[in-house]
Order: sequence, then C-alpha cells, then structure tokens
Amino acid sequence: MRILFIIFTILISMTTKGQENTSDTALLLIDIQYFYYPGGKTELVNPEQAGKNAKKVLEYFRKNKMLVVHIRHNSEPGGEIHEDVEPLPNEKVISKDEVNSFKNTDLLEFLNKNKIKYLVICGMQTHMCVEAATRAASDLDFDCIVIQDACATKNLKFGDKEIKAEDVHYSTLSTLKSYAKVIDTKTFLKE
Repeated sequence: MRILFIIFTILISMTTKGQENTSDTALLLIDIQYFYYPGGKTELVNPEQAGKNAKKVLEYFRKNKMLVVHIRHNSEPGGEIHEDVEPLPNEKVISKDEVNSFKNTDLLEFLNKNKIKYLVICGMQTHMCVEAATRAASDLDFDCIVIQDACATKNLKFGDKEIKAEDVHYSTLSTLKSYAKVIDTKTFLKE
C-alpha cells in the first residue's frame, strides 16, 4: 500500500507542478559507462537496450526541466559515461569508488540541497550499484522508482553454479520491490 501511495505521489508531483517547479524529483543514472558495453572490460547482457531506455527517461527529465544526476564508477579503460546518456554541462556528475553511490560522495548533500524527495533510478549493474543505491536511498527516506528495463547486469557464477543475467536481474528487482516501485520505461513515461 505504501508503494502505491509513493508512486501516486511522485506521479502527481510530476504532472501537476508544471515544468518550472518539479524540483522534488531527481533522476539517478548509475554507471552507464562504456566498459559495460560490447568490447568493454566488464560486458553485461543487453546493456544497449537498457541504455536506450535510460535515454528515454533522461529525455523526459530534460524536457520537464527536472534534476538529473549522473553517477560514474572510477574505473578505466572505458570509464566515460556512454553517449546515450552523456551529461549536459549543467547536469551533476558524481564520481565514486564504492558500490553504494552515497558512500564517500556528495550525493546525499546535493539531493538535500535541492530538496529532493523522490528518486527515479536507472543503471548498471542491477545486482550491484543499482541495488546498493536503491537500498541506501530508501534507508535515507527517499521514495524510489527503479526503471527495470533501463538496468542491466551480467551472468554470475557461485561455486559451480552459473546464474544467467536474466535471473540475476529479476531476482534483484524482486527484492528491490521492498525498497522501491519497480516499473518499466513504457509505464513510467505513460503515467
């Protein structure tokens, strides 16, 4: 019930305030970087489609003059933010060394300074940095939406067990439902 109230509140705030006054909602684009794409040092499964969907969400935020925060993991080669979601000069870019985007960065300070209450989250990898940021944001009393098809991850191995990326992705999203509303790009843009 709480999640329905959160999504309703976010959507009402985004549709009733007009373009000049939607500053209580921010988009976090987490680690959408070249090293996760084909040919990169840590290739994910289907990062191209996730990046294209993140771009659609980014375009929505830009069109509505809403706050955008790009988060990049300090790792080379391929550490540049992917061209699909390349930051504009006026958009905040945070570089991090941790899985959790809030740890040892000014993300919380920046969001508080801008009076942000609601976060829309896209990024890579679903089971690592996206999950860590979503859980931390929830613990810090932000209401969150995770755009499920604007995230990507990879195949994992535990002992002699191989876990397909799709299973990693959906099991992570399943647990994140306790911390965020999890929806797809089409639903987000329609609502």
